[in-house]
Amino acid sequence: MAATTATELGLTPGKWVVDPSHSNVEFVVRHMMVSKVRGRFNTFSGEVEIAENIADSTVTATIETGSVDTRDENRDGHLKSADFFDAETFPTMKFVSTSLTSKGSDYTLTGNLTVKDVTKPVSFDLEFNGTGPDPYGGVRAGFSASTKISRKEFGLTWNALLETGGAVVSDEATIHLEVELTKA
Repeated sequence: MAATTATELGLTPGKWVVDPSHSNVEFVVRHMMVSKVRGRFNTFSGEVEIAENIADSTVTATIETGSVDTRDENRDGHLKSADFFDAETFPTMKFVSTSLTSKGSDYTLTGNLTVKDVTKPVSFDLEFNGTGPDPYGGVRAGFSASTKISRKEFGLTWNALLETGGAVVSDEATIHLEVELTKA
């Protein structure tokens, strides 16, 4: 059973911030129906307001769409274009939580994700990885989270059909987060 209070988790209630040097925002999509392509966003920020009743905690995050990185400059340029993220017009994606519920020993984090000008609810499977002191006199907390979304539902509709059937890019995108927080 998941803990219900911040104290049970070893967390101090209050504001915590994402440490981007020790966190990752990554995605996976199927390419040409035969392989998976992985990418990440290099610039992001987030805040977590930890409540004593853990279910009352809130999360907000912002991701810079122009920081997309798939290790291929041409593909990254295409992803930044109007065919996908349209980073010039929509420089950020945002997530604002609406609920946190326990799910066995883990949690479900639900909130509104805004990509381009489309906002839809998404739910992340959330795992609390623990807390510990850092060498600077502070405390760190770690979380892992994942979800799957339909990219088309967020206005990311570009694709090309293959002669053999299927599409160049899958509609389903898997999002993986590894987040390390520091107490603000």
